[in-house]
Amino acid sequence: MERYLKHQEIINKTKQISDSYVLDQGVFDEIIDQLLNSELDSEDVILEGFQRLLQEVDYEIGRMEHFANLTASCFKGCAFCCYFPIVLSKMEAKIMFRSIENFSEDRKQAIYDHWDRYYEKYAKTLKEAAGMDHNADETKLAYKKLNLPCPLLDPETQTCMAYEVRPIPCRTYLNYADPKVCAEQHLPQEPSSYEFLYNHYFEAINELIQVLYENGENVLVDYPGDVWSYDYLPVWIEKWREGTWHEL
Repeated sequence: MERYLKHQEIINKTKQISDSYVLDQGVFDEIIDQLLNSELDSEDVILEGFQRLLQEVDYEIGRMEHFANLTASCFKGCAFCCYFPIVLSKMEAKIMFRSIENFSEDRKQAIYDHWDRYYEKYAKTLKEAAGMDHNADETKLAYKKLNLPCPLLDPETQTCMAYEVRPIPCRTYLNYADPKVCAEQHLPQEPSSYEFLYNHYFEAINELIQVLYENGENVLVDYPGDVWSYDYLPVWIEKWREGTWHEL
């Protein structure tokens, strides 16, 4: 019988990471340097940089888990965390939508068709969610209680339809305890969050775009305004569906 970590054990191990693990910002900087020195055009530099930096967050979490001897109990299809509010900048949203546009035709169309059904089915709930202050401490629980799935969650497979470009909050919330705690509670105490990694990732993607912008390149976004505009992922998608990602 598999033994899962208890809450205090998780606290002890995450404290070990906080006290002793040294994060190397250089791994993010190296990605930026490689891309800026490449022969890729500016759009490809941004899209590849976006995906590589997101992936580096996954790698960094893996290194921290190895350091503290942690193994996540999350499994494909559990999806309980896919009902939390996902907040991201307009800059990230635009790059994410451009990345989805580069998916295969079948995969891309499946997402668009899903969104048509999603925004019709959850119209009332989405309006309530969009009115919540994403900066307020109490919003996370209130939003979770709406039982509103992420618009990228496949309702049949309970998996992400844009997994490789899913936002940072989706990557940094992990459970090391019995998975049933996620099924039984809206905000279980056992899961851990590595959201502090967002700052390292965001500093890098912002630097990449800033350098291109200052060089007069097309950066896919309205820079720097889009950097500081934040909202829920379902809100950005709904705005995108009303026009094109260029007009978002």
